[in-house]
Amino acid sequence: MNRSLLQLATAVASISLVLVGGCRVGPNYTAPPPTATAPAFKEAPPQSFEGWKAGTPSAAQLKGDWWTMFGDPQLNALEPQVDTANQTLVAAEANFRAARTQIGFARSQSGPQIAISPSLQGVRDSVYQPYFNQANANSGVSVFSLPVDLNYEVDLWGRIRRGVTQAREEAQAAAGDLENARLSLHAELAMDYFGLRSADAQETLLDSTIQVYQQAVQLTQDRYQGGVSPYSDLTQAQTQLQQARVQRTDLEQQRAQYEHAIAVLIGKAPAELTIPPTSPTLKAPDLPNIPGALPSELLERRPDISADERRVAAANEQIGIAEAAYYPTLTISGSGGFIGNSLLNWFSFPARYFAVGPQLSQVLYDRGRRRSLKELSQAQYDQTVAEYRQTTLSAFQQVEDNLAALRVLQTEAEQQRAATTAAKESQNLFEIRYQGGVDTFLQVVTYQTAALNNQRNEIVIMQRRLDASVLLIKALGGGWNTTQLPKV
Repeated sequence: MNRSLLQLATAVASISLVLVGGCRVGPNYTAPPPTATAPAFKEAPPQSFEGWKAGTPSAAQLKGDWWTMFGDPQLNALEPQVDTANQTLVAAEANFRAARTQIGFARSQSGPQIAISPSLQGVRDSVYQPYFNQANANSGVSVFSLPVDLNYEVDLWGRIRRGVTQAREEAQAAAGDLENARLSLHAELAMDYFGLRSADAQETLLDSTIQVYQQAVQLTQDRYQGGVSPYSDLTQAQTQLQQARVQRTDLEQQRAQYEHAIAVLIGKAPAELTIPPTSPTLKAPDLPNIPGALPSELLERRPDISADERRVAAANEQIGIAEAAYYPTLTISGSGGFIGNSLLNWFSFPARYFAVGPQLSQVLYDRGRRRSLKELSQAQYDQTVAEYRQTTLSAFQQVEDNLAALRVLQTEAEQQRAATTAAKESQNLFEIRYQGGVDTFLQVVTYQTAALNNQRNEIVIMQRRLDASVLLIKALGGGWNTTQLPKV
């Protein structure tokens, strides 16, 4: 009899191994096509345009440390600190590790569950219990038990395998989220840094302007005391000087906010970071040549697109899991061990026992529960597809927006340089005319203000061009591609 039971257990185990690699219900995954794409970007400028190289299939790729393209040593020193100390990035990395751990949990269901529950008991039956044969009464016996229980669900329809695949795809989506967070934080730091340097440039401009205005106040005061100029000229000069000082003070607040933001991005309290001011020249910077891309390449370069595509794949697996619930479940259960009434016979051969066999279960009626779950999983799949396509559309828009910004700002910078030159020439002319007594000081104030506003606007356009370059790099994926997804 024992031999036949062993043969039955062996047969069941063999059948199970065959069935493990058997059927798998549900749809096979195929990546959904994105929305319609053009062969090239609408805003792609000619080769002569600053800050862009037209994309070709063999074009050079962006590198992960893309900020080095701007050639700023201070920026190069700050950016790597994001990877090691930024708390938003630490949280995203922890989320990825949690998602990767779910793979092991899902995979554990593909193997048997084995448990033991040893016990030592003293048992005495009451002689007064119903239907008790008093001839069997005793003063109590000892029971030494060591049962081993086995439970194993045969993956007939691929439910468990799909669960493992789904966990892998969710982990890869979390990895894409991590890289997208990393790219966004690096871009944010670069833009804050360029904002800080723009504030430095404007402070330098205002410092020199304040010196000129102080000289103008002294000049008008001398002319007023000499009876050459009216008192109104002096008050106008003093007003202009104080307004320039107000603007200079306001820039200190802006610069401090940029510095505080940079400190937080690199995981420091604002009090721990001080970035010395610089005195940059006021000419337009040499923007980096950004390797271009074709629209179709964004699908492989953008971590946020990759993350959404992985979620589509995971949602597809959920449909298969929901369909598997319509089919019967085969479970193999086994129990065995030793039971004795003393330590001497507990592990003896006659004290052994075992039981093993398959169990097939099928839900016959659930009032639409499985149908509802399948419809829910299908709706969730459609949602993830729509989100994937929307992310792709947004990526195309971001590239086009920043290409247009760089193109327009290049023209705007050239126009602004011409306007600044003309304003400074007018300022010099009216200062000479005022000193010669030809014009009032009001004309000088007007053109000094115009010259200052044009110079400040030139600096702002510099900052906008740098920001647009950073955003274009971010829109192109910052050097990331799908081959960097972990093989979880």
